[in-house]
Amino acid sequence: MARIALCQVNSGDDPEVNLKLVRSGVEAAATGGARIVVFPEATMARFGRPLEPVAEPLDGPWASAVAAVAAEYDVVVVAGMFTPADEGRVHNTLLVTGGGQHRGYDKIHLYDAFGFAESDTVAPGSSVTTFEHDGVVYGVATCYDVRFPELFRALADDGADVVLLPASWGAGDGKREQWEVLVRARALDSGCWVLACGQADPAATGVSVNPKAPTGIGYSTVADGFGRIAAQAGPGPETLLVDVDPAVSAKARTATGALANRRL
Repeated sequence: MARIALCQVNSGDDPEVNLKLVRSGVEAAATGGARIVVFPEATMARFGRPLEPVAEPLDGPWASAVAAVAAEYDVVVVAGMFTPADEGRVHNTLLVTGGGQHRGYDKIHLYDAFGFAESDTVAPGSSVTTFEHDGVVYGVATCYDVRFPELFRALADDGADVVLLPASWGAGDGKREQWEVLVRARALDSGCWVLACGQADPAATGVSVNPKAPTGIGYSTVADGFGRIAAQAGPGPETLLVDVDPAVSAKARTATGALANRRL
């Protein structure tokens, strides 16, 4: 059994201020027994501000500070940040640090949808990423990746029983319903637990944001490999502590045959 915390927060424009959110979230999660602490996409700095000026490499000050917090509390932290890319763009990167890990996953599928063009400022990644902690294999994916079942099946093929999915989900008509359906569907597709940690809804706390940017709706959601919702947050800032049994993933795959019976 693995205890995982999803820290649903509103990140702001200033990476230094957002580090304080990470520290306080990790402290509370570790006190609750969490071994892995997940923060949303764009924890380093929210969407709607220039990203290139805040982008740093994985050995830069921001990621190093998060690594120090992870080491202090003996947990793995997964948090969204931005790292430099070519041609003035950045990578939308998930930092995975702690427990002997310090690596990044660059978001593969970019949010060129619903009138927003992430690819204008962000370069896509290309590598599927997993890591092991306490004997459990975890996959990682970011936000818009959830619309692409092939990635989640690839993570399962690479041994993942749990997929961690930080997000900054864009608001709009029907978007909460799509979020919930997609998280549950990807869990069913892959037989994995999917733990989706979103940015909190700025409207829930009166935070002013760029209305054209995807700055979150809340409703972080945990689904098991049968597509059942095991836990869900509300719209505002909140921390979910979830106990995940990796053995459920094997049971789900056996029951549904969704991986074994593929023909394409």
